[in-house]
Amino acid sequence: TDVIIMEKISWLLQKINADASNQPKLKHLTIISGEVFRWNYTACAITYDPNDPHFCEHLLHEYGHALLNHSGYSRDIELIAMERAAWQKALEIADKLSVRIDNELIENDLDTYRDWLHARSQCPYCQSTGLQTSMNEYSCLICNHSWRVNQARNCQLRRYLK
Repeated sequence: TDVIIMEKISWLLQKINADASNQPKLKHLTIISGEVFRWNYTACAITYDPNDPHFCEHLLHEYGHALLNHSGYSRDIELIAMERAAWQKALEIADKLSVRIDNELIENDLDTYRDWLHARSQCPYCQSTGLQTSMNEYSCLICNHSWRVNQARNCQLRRYLK
């Protein structure tokens, strides 16, 4: 089965590289093996984890980010919108390549971002949902407290009252 998996990985990497070479903004796309899946817009690079059981789906998702030219975001909700758009683009590409992406996988992935957003926006004082006022800062409409948050996408969330 390892040989079959490696062949599938090679096949998909070839398809993406061929497609990227026809995209003016992605002519210099680099796809490298690593420990996590990630689209790095500043380096025009996709990092992938060849050991992920959903390798194809996640690689197509990251390629979706690349095709959509996703760069930064200033509001947390924008990140969720970009994630959804990248999954939609992945579904389009998968359809052309006859690769199946399970909707449950997509929703589970999006749930991690929804949970992340909820945790960041929860007031550490009264537990109500706050409003993002600037990058990494929130304010509670109920108790008027404000707090800062760390990025915490790959580490433990921290909230600091101001």
